[in-house]
This record gives sequence, structure tokens and C-alpha cells, in this order.
Amino acid sequence: MRDKDLKFNSKTIHGGQRPDKAYGAVMPPIYQTSTYAQSTPGGHKGYEYSRSANPTRTALENSLASIENGNYGLAFASGLAAMDAVIKLLNPGDEVISTNDLYGGSYRLFKKVFEKFGITFHFVGMQNIDEIEKRINTNTKLIWVETPTNPMMNIIDIKAVSRLAKKIIFFWRSIIPLRPPIYKDLWI
Repeated sequence: MRDKDLKFNSKTIHGGQRPDKAYGAVMPPIYQTSTYAQSTPGGHKGYEYSRSANPTRTALENSLASIENGNYGLAFASGLAAMDAVIKLLNPGDEVISTNDLYGGSYRLFKKVFEKFGITFHFVGMQNIDEIEKRINTNTKLIWVETPTNPMMNIIDIKAVSRLAKKIIFFWRSIIPLRPPIYKDLWI
């Protein structure tokens, strides 16, 4: 049976998983090694070093992709590592609208690391969707939502933000050629 045919509860257990090639284990084992044997430099069976990939992380990524009905999943060591990867999709001159009540690490990553590369960040109260819409311009490439917020525990209406982003992006695509890859799958 294909993963796409499984119902959600089955996907959470079996989605994206194949029997372990080494011993046929139905549930993937946890590989706690950092280095994998190579027959020659670069000659390996899919894994060289755990810092770049390992079977355990691959199994997790495949499971997440299956649950989300996606083709690929990515797992990171931390939320900030995932944020770093997302922000690196942007270019100098791009702008990000973010909640003004966000995790301190997020704020520091935006202001101290990425702002010096020419990315502009606007911080707004996102409880009112109109405040977000006021900040959107042709350079806006990302709306960053963290909910519930930290430290104030405010709740942001993710669906409303998603509808706004889709409406604006659809309009811009009809008049301005945008780089589409980062928008297509990031919104509900």
C-alpha cells in the first residue's frame, strides 16, 4: 500500500517507512554512529557522516513528509537551525513581516545576523490582520508567524494570515514576476 493511501493514524506509525535494509526491522532502528564505512573516499551506501545525513533522521523526515502528504521532509537540530535555513532562501532587499512578540532567539537571528545581509524585518502586532496588511509591499517575501507568542502567549490567527498572504501573492504574481518557490508550500 502506498503512503498516500494510508489514513492519518496509520501514517503516524508507518508512513514513509520501509523495512531496514540491514536486518529487515519493520520500525527503523536508531543509528547512533557519527561515521559510516566507505569503500573509497566518497564511495558509501548513502551515508558518510551523521552531520550531513543518517538513517534515523531520514526515517523521521520520510515520516513527516508522509503525514503532511508531501514528497520531502526536513528535520533540524533546533528551531533556530530551521529558521536559519528558511531565511537563507531570501535575498538582499527582501523584506519580512514578523510578529513583534517573538522568541528572543528569533529576534536576535533576524536583527544581528540577517539584517546585515540586506534583509529588512518589520515587527508588528499580528492580532489585527490590518496591521500586517499595512506593512506588505512589493519587497515582502515572507510573513513570519510564531504562535502562541513568547513571552506574552498571544494567539495569532494563522488561517487569516495565510489568506492575506495568498491574496497578496496572487495579485503580485499577476503584475510582478516573483520568485515562487518559497511561497507555494509554506502556507496552509
